[in-house]
Amino acid sequence: MEKRKKDIVKMLLNQNLDEKDEEEMMDLLINSPISLDVDKEIDEKMTFGDKVADKISEIAGSWTFIILFCFFLLFWIILNGVILINGIDPYPFILLNLLLSCLAALQAPIIMMSQNRQSKKDTIRNKNDYRTDLKSELILEELHDHMEKLIQNQNKILTYLKKMDEDNDKK
Repeated sequence: MEKRKKDIVKMLLNQNLDEKDEEEMMDLLINSPISLDVDKEIDEKMTFGDKVADKISEIAGSWTFIILFCFFLLFWIILNGVILINGIDPYPFILLNLLLSCLAALQAPIIMMSQNRQSKKDTIRNKNDYRTDLKSELILEELHDHMEKLIQNQNKILTYLKKMDEDNDKK
């Protein structure tokens, strides 16, 4: 039975494993629980900068931010173009352009850091799902083998009982 599981694992993994790696994989897949809480695992390893980047990405990627930012831009344009005669940043709003460029230059890498972390989380989640699926497949295969044995034994018992009935009918 163990040999068959190894063959299944090799087939499913489609890799050439050395004996040590194969034994570790078998132990992991068959004898130990492999499910893990990916979010908890990643959250425990997050640094302060990671948490800040995620929070900024969460805020900057919301409709609330977009609407408030549009109001800010509109306020800036009205204040410097209409209300103040010699505004802080008269038309063509060079200071506003500088502020927007700086915001974009800082915001883009922060959002990318958050997306990279999410990508790593997704990769870990996918690997965990694959290992869980693989273990489930091995368990199902083992259950299937047990069911086949039970059916064979049941057929033997039925055959024996039928023969016993026939012998009793002859007497």
